[in-house]
Amino acid sequence: MRVLITAGPTYEPLDPVRFIGNHSTGKMGYALAETFAARGAEVTLISGPTNLPDPASPAIRTVRVQTAQEMYQAAVAVAPAADVWVFAAAVADYRPAQVAEQKIKKAGDTLTLELVKNVDIAAELGKSKRPEQFSVGFALETENEQAHALDKLRRKNFDMVVLNSLRDAGAGFRHDTNKITLLEADGRIATFDLKAKAEVARDIVQAVLSRLPHSHA
Repeated sequence: MRVLITAGPTYEPLDPVRFIGNHSTGKMGYALAETFAARGAEVTLISGPTNLPDPASPAIRTVRVQTAQEMYQAAVAVAPAADVWVFAAAVADYRPAQVAEQKIKKAGDTLTLELVKNVDIAAELGKSKRPEQFSVGFALETENEQAHALDKLRRKNFDMVVLNSLRDAGAGFRHDTNKITLLEADGRIATFDLKAKAEVARDIVQAVLSRLPHSHA
């Protein structure tokens, strides 16, 4: 079984020293890569900038990228041959319209940046997803969580969405724990307790494997 996983943030450059990014650590995506590999999968882990070392497992190939566009190009190259797609990265929705070749100098009291929309990696790949491929997305929500997550599932052709609520203490970015709800295209919903990200990864992988038609579970 071949698995594609995106993990971590993307960094969208403003100039040679500054970027727009987010607080994603990549821990969840890396834990998923390790767990899928432990269950016998061949994993391609496409990672944005993180402080994490490449996973040691020989079954995991790590591809390092910086920007959303680089992550998209790396994912497009791998996605057609993968049985499972897991979009765990926190991809920047927008990038600066212009990237300055030199460091932007201080001038005046305000600086206006024009941002343009980045490619939606999961949605673009979702358009070409084959029936036998299984796609998993992540939703980090702050309000109307389930409604927003289900909308995301439909728009991006996911089979399953992992919902994190920022309202749950200990969940989301910068934590070693996570509290998730799994929502599926067929209407099934399962809520899990707060637990270590490695354990959360096992719950997600088990759920995915149990849904695959030629079950690898």
